[in-house]
Amino acid sequence: MNKIIDSGLTSWIEVEKDSDFPLQNLPFGIFRSTGKQPSACTRIGDTVISLHELSKFSFLRGTGVETRFFNKPILNDFIALGKSSRKKVRERLMELFLKDNPLLRDNLKATKEILFPFDEVEMMMPVKPGDYTDFYSSEQHAKNLGTIFRDAHRALNPNWKHMPVAYHGRSSSIVISGTRIHRPKGQIISSSGTSSEFGPTKQLDFELEVAFITGKPTDLGESVTTAKAEDHIFGFVLFNDLSARDIQKWEYTPLGPFQGKDFGSVVSPWIVTLDALEPFRTAGPVQDPPVLPYLHFEGNHHFDITLEVFLKTNGNKEFRISKTNYKNIYWNIAQQLAHQTLNGCNINAGDIYSSGTISGTTRDSYGSMIELTWAGARPLSIPGGIEREFLEDNDTVIFRGFAEKNGLRIGFGEVSVKILPAKV
Repeated sequence: MNKIIDSGLTSWIEVEKDSDFPLQNLPFGIFRSTGKQPSACTRIGDTVISLHELSKFSFLRGTGVETRFFNKPILNDFIALGKSSRKKVRERLMELFLKDNPLLRDNLKATKEILFPFDEVEMMMPVKPGDYTDFYSSEQHAKNLGTIFRDAHRALNPNWKHMPVAYHGRSSSIVISGTRIHRPKGQIISSSGTSSEFGPTKQLDFELEVAFITGKPTDLGESVTTAKAEDHIFGFVLFNDLSARDIQKWEYTPLGPFQGKDFGSVVSPWIVTLDALEPFRTAGPVQDPPVLPYLHFEGNHHFDITLEVFLKTNGNKEFRISKTNYKNIYWNIAQQLAHQTLNGCNINAGDIYSSGTISGTTRDSYGSMIELTWAGARPLSIPGGIEREFLEDNDTVIFRGFAEKNGLRIGFGEVSVKILPAKV
């Protein structure tokens, strides 16, 4: 029986209806409880499960993964063990927490050390990314930005449908959900369009993205095929790639984003594995013109994941401003990783590869403020008589994502960030 797709399986840990974290999810993260050092964990419902303590009590015996891999402040070394180890740990966890299994359930001494209420722990960065690639994989988003920055006739650059376009981002400024980000300062294009002025960005934006995290590393000079790409992918997180559009507009020609992008990107704390998302595979858009042979692929490498953006203005309730789907991306994860490694670029465990902003075809499905307001020309209306052209100080942006099918819901929780005023 494939337990991953059996939506009827339940746990002896309580899971509320519409929870993102049923027994079938079992994501991986890093947490810290009072008086303890950060270590690896998973989650069922609103209960955080210490993998380190599970292993210390010998409940993970037989997985082949030593206790030391779970007693670290990042998951990189565990992730580097590869797909087989990930699957064995998940299968053992599913067995331990099945509703009718008393082995751990009835061991009060063990459960006291292993189980923690989610609202009583601190979630940490799940990995230390050595590198970060930001793809540009949503055709609608690329068309929208191309139209805003250039014109509708030159919206897509000639190379866009021939390769997964990307740039190398700044991994040091990727932070965990809940981190507060100060409004960045920089050079901003003047009204004349030919010179610049200095100051805080006036066009602070979010970017709705999903990122995958690599597991199995490769050697320099080695290329990964689309057929083997998922052997090197551990799982997914939600990703908010904050952007300063006015800084970006002035600097991006000819070398692309720099200070308009590297001041803060925010990730969700839970890595949802490929195993958990298996039931939600789907076909992607038809790619025309035909791609080069190294980008050919078989099977479905897109995932049907609903994505939502909520904006919470100072003192007001959150309000949904966008809803779209991860399946809208043009280039899939197998193609992205194949293109990344085509020239022999090596990959490492814990590296982050984001999708780029994900947008649908309607205004309420756009994945950034610059699209939702068309660069400020059509301000966004929020209940309470509030309007936004871009993000303002003390605004909080929240992303949520989940996949749902045949009674099974697998989600990511959320990634949130509050914008603080620029530092003087």
